[in-house]
Amino acid sequence: MAAVVGIRREDKNEWERRVPLIPEDVASLRKEHGIQFIVQPSPIRVFKDEEYLAAGALVQEDLSGADILLAVKEIPLPLVQPGKVHLFFSHTIKGQAYNMPLLQGILERKATLIDYERISDEQNRRLIFFSVHAGYAGTLETLRAWGLRRRSEGVETPLAQILPAHEYPDLDAAKRHLTGIGATIARDGMGEHEGSVIIGIAGYGNVSRGCQEILDCLPVIPLDVADLPAAAAARPGTLGPVAMVIFHEENMVEPRAEEAQFVLQDYYRHPENYRGVFADHLPHLDIMLNTIYWEDRYPRLVTRKWARSAYGRDVPPRLRVIGDISCDIHGAVELTLKATMPDEPCFVVDPDRMEASPGVAGSGPVIMSVDNLPCELPRESSLSFSSALKDMVADLANTDFGTGFESLMLPSYLKKAAITHRGALTPDYRYLQEHLDRSGR
Repeated sequence: MAAVVGIRREDKNEWERRVPLIPEDVASLRKEHGIQFIVQPSPIRVFKDEEYLAAGALVQEDLSGADILLAVKEIPLPLVQPGKVHLFFSHTIKGQAYNMPLLQGILERKATLIDYERISDEQNRRLIFFSVHAGYAGTLETLRAWGLRRRSEGVETPLAQILPAHEYPDLDAAKRHLTGIGATIARDGMGEHEGSVIIGIAGYGNVSRGCQEILDCLPVIPLDVADLPAAAAARPGTLGPVAMVIFHEENMVEPRAEEAQFVLQDYYRHPENYRGVFADHLPHLDIMLNTIYWEDRYPRLVTRKWARSAYGRDVPPRLRVIGDISCDIHGAVELTLKATMPDEPCFVVDPDRMEASPGVAGSGPVIMSVDNLPCELPRESSLSFSSALKDMVADLANTDFGTGFESLMLPSYLKKAAITHRGALTPDYRYLQEHLDRSGR
């Protein structure tokens, strides 16, 4: 008999309206696999309780009757159910100190944790994600921030007309509005702003794909990295109103050894043999979008040292806005001092004091660092996520999680995403014990 699947209410903050499974997929799984669902009621969920009732789910507060619990964001430790299977984004795989108590609690409750972030194919490509939608929302917010920053400087541009991402009814409405703005820019230029607006995207994965899809609504000219300095120096009216350049790893770092060549896999294995060169590109950009995965063993893209030098001059650099979609605090963008919320997505950094002022006005760079961007487009992001997850739920519901990890009959892409099982770290994640011990001290 298939396990009972529970869908918990998201309650991390008032903006979190996403769901892991939409009602239509719940109905399909009930019909095709006989899986029963219990759904916690929610007043803010983008899909209503009535839609889950119509799909045949039991809607009630008590999830104790569920064997497998699905969520999007972290489940608060007191709500982790002993011995049961939990799926959510745990934010633990890098040993994040703030979530080590949660991981320790899961171990103590002898529960199984499967992290969406680790569900991937044999080429290590993620199979389930919200990252494209983070790119959509993050690009909308960043373009808007640039328009508002220029307005604060007395320069009106069409980009100031962009709404916050969460104020659009859906993604199509956002694209239609931006396409209209793009038509205005193509016809009349960038308003009172002289010269082209050059947008640099660090990274080329799923988040970057979302960024590029939004930028396609504007009259964007693609640039090669090698052509960036000349494009930035071009006279107004010679390049076009908007240009875009995409940076790969070989554009971000170079080997420390003088005769060495850049080799991608060597960089991943031995980043200490490379130094960051992204600062060479920053003076040529008006807007930067950061989409890369980063760990502290890699060089940063934007450092405090560079910012102190660049923004301490009489004439500040053209880079006014950094959309840190990856949102690693003090990470690839060292100026990302904090995560923000959709109702106040930006702050201005004073690089000398490393202090943040809310809004977009000021002399330092604007940082957009909303850490849950997909929740600004909750319907589309939920539809996409559910489409990928639904095919995995039947395997989960028909697995005997009472066996030991070695005997666990899960598809490989799910099994390797299991961080804990029955109170123990699984083999691929035993490295987290060091982080747990450090957190405990």
